[in-house]
Amino acid sequence: MNSVIRHSTKKRKIFSSDDSVKKVIYLATSNAAKKWTMPIQNWRLAMNWFTIQFDDRLKDHL
Repeated sequence: MNSVIRHSTKKRKIFSSDDSVKKVIYLATSNAAKKWTMPIQNWRLAMNWFTIQFDDRLKDHL
């Protein structure tokens, strides 16, 4: 992911505002996310941890 962000910001040396940087980074990460085909490693372990830590927030989504 770091290489995707670095590659997209390296092309543009000057940004007009902070929002333009955020937009470029958002677009770069969303385009990179479309290409991901590998499953997330240790997702069950992560979900168990999220459930323990944020049980009140996840009740509506699980």
